[in-house]
Amino acid sequence: MFPWFAFGHLTPYYLHLSNELAQRGHKISFLLPKKVQIQWEPTNLHPDLITFYPLTVPHVEGLPLGTETTSDIPILLTTHLGTAMDLTRDLVETLLRKLKPNFVLFDTAHWIPELASKIRFMKIMFYSAVSAVTVAIQLVPAHKVFEDMTLMEAEMAKPPPGYPSSTVVLRRHEALAPPVISFEFGLGITLHGRFTTSMKECDAISIRTCQQIEGQFCDYIGSQYGKPVFLTGPVLHEVMKMERQLEDRWARWLEWFEPNSVVFCAFESQLILEKDQFKELVLGF
Repeated sequence: MFPWFAFGHLTPYYLHLSNELAQRGHKISFLLPKKVQIQWEPTNLHPDLITFYPLTVPHVEGLPLGTETTSDIPILLTTHLGTAMDLTRDLVETLLRKLKPNFVLFDTAHWIPELASKIRFMKIMFYSAVSAVTVAIQLVPAHKVFEDMTLMEAEMAKPPPGYPSSTVVLRRHEALAPPVISFEFGLGITLHGRFTTSMKECDAISIRTCQQIEGQFCDYIGSQYGKPVFLTGPVLHEVMKMERQLEDRWARWLEWFEPNSVVFCAFESQLILEKDQFKELVLGF
């Protein structure tokens, strides 16, 4: 397992999928930043089958010292973390040669298929924790929109040719929003380039979703890339059973409220709401 250095990617790979596969008897080698290993040791439900291999994330100019994940930095610095991940390439290759896994699951490190091609009997799977519809509408070869940032709003909102839905599409405000996947994400590559290269060069694609919910989008992705697509489902049940002690600061804060009166809203680690957005969320207008 070698996911992007963000908890929104690390968590589905490790806490969810790795524990599920280990429960079924599979041996897992997980490559992750050193600080994350320290935090996650207590959540390893199968320490006899899941082994952590901590990576030293190289320092890159523009990043604060000690940066290892996206939670350490504002979103504008993410491109430098992409560069730092790419600088782990030699270490990752050394580990792959040593471990000789049957399968490698990855997402953002687009150079993994090239590394694996040097090592025999190793299959490469792109694993997406992002919804299938997001991949289908933005990250398929038929969609050329992100190669030209001068396209009009109407063009931005058009789904790619063959897209299987006329209702699950980008709305006007979504089409107007700057497409983050088109921003530079490391040296000489965009996030869009990382994902599409990974899916073109892998052996198979896997998505954290269900056939009943996003089957038509998964079939579309498979036809676009000419790859088999495997669905893992939510793989959440083991995590839901885990009992963890609530931090004292949150326990004390919750004591101020009546039972069932607090609503928890979770956003990605780098999303910071503007004041008017936060007000709308809290007040409803």
